[in-house]
Amino acid sequence: MRFETKVVHTGVHKDQQYNSVITPIYPSSTFYWNDLETNSGYDYTRSGNPTRDALNENLAALEGGVGCVTTSTGMSAVHCAMAIFNPGDHIVVPADVYGGTFRLFSQFLTEKGLSFTFVDMTDIDAVKAAVQPATKGFWIETPSNPMMKVIDLAAIVEIAKQNKAVTICDNTFLSPYLQRPLEFGVDVVMHSTTKYINGHSDVVGGAVISKDKELGDRMAWICNALGLACSPYDAWLVLRGVKTLGCRMDAQQANAMKIARFLDGHPLVETVYYPGLESHPQHELAKSQQQGFGAMLSFDVKDGRPVAERVCMNSKLFDVAESLGGVESLISFPVTMSHASMSPEGRQAAGITEKTVRVSVGLEHADDLIEDLKQALDS
Repeated sequence: MRFETKVVHTGVHKDQQYNSVITPIYPSSTFYWNDLETNSGYDYTRSGNPTRDALNENLAALEGGVGCVTTSTGMSAVHCAMAIFNPGDHIVVPADVYGGTFRLFSQFLTEKGLSFTFVDMTDIDAVKAAVQPATKGFWIETPSNPMMKVIDLAAIVEIAKQNKAVTICDNTFLSPYLQRPLEFGVDVVMHSTTKYINGHSDVVGGAVISKDKELGDRMAWICNALGLACSPYDAWLVLRGVKTLGCRMDAQQANAMKIARFLDGHPLVETVYYPGLESHPQHELAKSQQQGFGAMLSFDVKDGRPVAERVCMNSKLFDVAESLGGVESLISFPVTMSHASMSPEGRQAAGITEKTVRVSVGLEHADDLIEDLKQALDS
């Protein structure tokens, strides 16, 4: 099946009694046993739930994986994926990783005995130089948040294989509709399903999809042992939202391209970070490993924070809010919002400054969004 068909027809027809077209919600916390040795296949919802399993089936199929666990938040998905590592292990990470991921790695997991090196992952020589004898993993975020750097998946996988290390890719910004890292040899893909996969800003969740059964079984064990699984109702919402993923992404990235071109020509805009622009340093790479450029973009304004604040606060159609990937357009200031948990030194290394504004482009008419940004910039 092609993607648009698979997304609608995977994880459904689970109701054998009434033939419901939509997968039912099973909100039960527990399931009764047939006898002391056998049950229906489910015993307790933390360990397994029919609605959540339907979503797992859907997302594994979309990414081309053999196993998926869905979690309570995107950050619990990050934690689940990272729990395969042990004290003393070293992981290479992009310098401009999402702020919440940076906090988890640089503080909590560092306190637990892991070590991390943050590098510009677009520089393959820098990635190779970061490898240590204890390197066990490579964390990939492409495009990166918020600087929209595109990382060469195949090149990082090759370095990882040479060092017998695991590769984990955060695919939140593009979703499996526009990028499938497992096809490039990545071992594990994670998502914040809060974002494009659900797409309606009404649920938080995460997913971890594995390329092989051994890793998939390990992730399932970790998710159960740590109690990270999402609720049946949240799973049902995401399974509903994902059905329109393809058509939403098509419309949103078309809007994003128009907005990026508008910003690229505005006198108050210094730099636009969007892989769809021919001027983007990794434009050709993005074309080769993505099926589109996505609906996220960032830009640096001239004169710094005063202009950035004016753009954010004077916009009428862009809500000033964290998160991304919903049907509505959002605008944010990474320094105080998505990357506030990153140290000032970390932000400086990542290139995130008080000039930087991040935009999640929604489904509104592109001309209305452009007019709104224009009046905000010119105000």
